[in-house]
Amino acid sequence: MIDHELVEELLTIALARGGDFAELFAEERSATSVSLSDQRVGALADSGWRGVGIRVLAGDATGFAHTADLSAASLREAARTASQIARSGRGVVAAMPVGRFEPTVPSLGGQAKRRMVELLRRGDAVARERDGAVAQVTTSIGTERRRILVANSEGLFATDEQSRSRLRVHVIARADTGAQSGHEVAAFSVDFDEFLALVDVDGLAQTAAGRVLPKLRARPAPTGELPVVLARGSGGILFHEACGHGLEADHIVKRASVYVDRLGEQVASPLVTLVDDGTRDRDWGSYRLDDEGHPAQSNVLIEHGELVDYLWDRRSAAKFAREPKGNGRREDYRSLPMVRMTNTFLRPGDSDPDDIVASTERGVYVAALSGGQVNTATGDFVFGTQEAYLIEHGRITVPLRDTQLIGNGPAVLAAIDAVGNDFGMTPGTCGKNGQAVPVGTGQPTVRVRAVTLGGTIDG
Repeated sequence: MIDHELVEELLTIALARGGDFAELFAEERSATSVSLSDQRVGALADSGWRGVGIRVLAGDATGFAHTADLSAASLREAARTASQIARSGRGVVAAMPVGRFEPTVPSLGGQAKRRMVELLRRGDAVARERDGAVAQVTTSIGTERRRILVANSEGLFATDEQSRSRLRVHVIARADTGAQSGHEVAAFSVDFDEFLALVDVDGLAQTAAGRVLPKLRARPAPTGELPVVLARGSGGILFHEACGHGLEADHIVKRASVYVDRLGEQVASPLVTLVDDGTRDRDWGSYRLDDEGHPAQSNVLIEHGELVDYLWDRRSAAKFAREPKGNGRREDYRSLPMVRMTNTFLRPGDSDPDDIVASTERGVYVAALSGGQVNTATGDFVFGTQEAYLIEHGRITVPLRDTQLIGNGPAVLAAIDAVGNDFGMTPGTCGKNGQAVPVGTGQPTVRVRAVTLGGTIDG
């Protein structure tokens, strides 16, 4: 996108008025997506762009400017603007756009788009064939290709190419008891051709329908504290939210995390080993280089219950004289990088998943969670369930209506008393400070000794 000589000139301009560090981030992205709703193909959307963001650090101040105009004149203006903002000394300043927008041409051809529509129609048909109660099916598919260049005043000049593809099936079923909904997603860090070889659209549609149909005969969820068994892959989002965000070092720098000053302490059950790994093959949150040009790494955060490390980007690592760990991420070239998770998961243990359920006299089996939120300063969280069942006398019995799990991250980690020898990952999107990035979450079957259930969620 930009030749090496011009990059060096821009970094020189960015530091011409002084500063500690300058960085150029260039991005080119193209994407194609299609949806099918009520058996009708929706808009087939092609999108793409390219642009450059330039960041200058001067003490605690950050200057940032971005441009979608890749002419030398506009890039020089962006470099001067970032420098001027940084030298103003007013702390972190919001992005300042410069130049005109230049769309790029998506690379996906007509044959691939027809294959997309075929997959959506197949998913729709399989979900509807599952049961007459299925009233509405929405399927969507998308693929994107992203090329990045990262260069900085310390001599870094690195490039990477990243591809991601995703298929989602959402089902609404109706009965005399009302309407219920559920969904399932398959997503991998691969291009569309490889995605076709990996995705099982029939299985995806069957799972989505199978997630929603039992809720038509579900009973109200219990309230109060009960043991909760999280099925493999289903509860990874809980650990992502309940402790993962609190281990991002920008929260540690601000002293806005329950895990501040706790390195070396026992913060979880000895059964818990929590890892963030951006190198996992094909997983949704994986990449070769982060958005600061550092290689992705596998980082152990909690080992046998002991807090051993945090997640670091360049800025937070510098505050503690540490090295970045490949967790500097941004939504696109218009965004400042910040420390983010990649694929965050609990390592498997030794217990048989069936034995975990059989040894639970009464509790709740959560086959799938929905969204949640956490207060990183306290660790308090709330999560919704998407598919859950009552456990009675060691057996999974009746389905439950959607409910909430309410608790505290460190308390839940300490209350884990069984970890299965199975494992599963789930793709998702993580939002932080207005930026969304793809992430993976995962865990084996896990039992938490006691979690507060908030009762049935109406609707």
